[in-house]
Amino acid sequence: MAFPEAVVKTDGPNQAGQPGRQKVKTKLRERADFARFGDDRLKAGVRRKQPADFWRLHEGVVNGGGVQVILISSRLAKARSLTLSLRHVLVSATLGLMMVAALTGALYWLSLRFAVELKIPLVTQLVLAAQQGETERSREFMQQNLNAMAVKIGEMQAQLTRLDALGERLSSLAGIRPQEFRFSETPGLGGAQSSTMPPQNLTLTQFNEQVASLSRRMENRTDMLGVLEAQLFEQAVKKKAMPTMMPVAAPFNASGFGYRIDPFTGQQAMHEGIDFITDVGTPVVAAAGGVVQFAGFHPQYGNMIDIDHGNDLVTRYAHLSRVLVKEGDVLQRGRRIADSGNTGRSTGPHLHFEVRFRGAAQNPSRFLLAANPQVPLAKARMR
Repeated sequence: MAFPEAVVKTDGPNQAGQPGRQKVKTKLRERADFARFGDDRLKAGVRRKQPADFWRLHEGVVNGGGVQVILISSRLAKARSLTLSLRHVLVSATLGLMMVAALTGALYWLSLRFAVELKIPLVTQLVLAAQQGETERSREFMQQNLNAMAVKIGEMQAQLTRLDALGERLSSLAGIRPQEFRFSETPGLGGAQSSTMPPQNLTLTQFNEQVASLSRRMENRTDMLGVLEAQLFEQAVKKKAMPTMMPVAAPFNASGFGYRIDPFTGQQAMHEGIDFITDVGTPVVAAAGGVVQFAGFHPQYGNMIDIDHGNDLVTRYAHLSRVLVKEGDVLQRGRRIADSGNTGRSTGPHLHFEVRFRGAAQNPSRFLLAANPQVPLAKARMR
């Protein structure tokens, strides 16, 4: 294989001087070495019975910087050169990196996609680790929701306990036996399954909404029952403060409320109470709960006790033989306060009982008959 002789131009003093000839010899020697290398490659290709292709990288600066590649092949009539600039190198490197990244991503996706079928140990472990992490996050989320619902259910249980206790108090205040409502038992529920609408499972959001709604309803019921309890309690207190209990165990009374003939003067006079015929020393009890307003001796009533029951109601117990309480004592309904006697303006042993509202005398029979309708009481009569 022959190459044309290289013509090297020199300028200046190098044309006739020794340095110029030295440079020409160097260039010729490089061309001869390169030609010999090409011949060897061609001979090797002939021995292999294959075309001999090779390339030589010629280092140097081409057009301001770059790489020049010279291609020599038996199929080509002459050698060809390819010049690569810095921009070409950078673009090629960038494309190569992009292709590597794309191939890596595709390989990663295929490995994860077919990890179960391929049963690659490393990939299988990575997938299991990812699944375990996701499962752990889901478990923590569910546990947080369960903790929140447990707190809410605990509050509802406390409210239910309050409702049970409140229901028992209300039943006792209303005079209803607690056994009729069975507050401590779960009510029976039942019914046929719907054939038109199939049952559906509650989602976590729906379950939370149901729990919150039930909690609000229980709070509203608790408030309403609390108001009802206060009203019933007030009525019960008023009822206990009403003088409806018999002050003495006597089968009948001798003189009723109203106008009568005064036994001392023989004139018509107003009798402001009722008289119970009793023996001296018969226990006398408070007709209602209250506070002792007066306990002492009165010129006409003898030994006397006045009890203030509130709501401007006062009861009076007169002609007593002994007083067992003092002013300021707080009394319960039915407490023994004195013994009947014959003191003061009296013709014999008996108990004089009065009920006054805002200082005005009222008929005690209306109060006593309200709770004891079977007890016979004398009506007002004229003598």
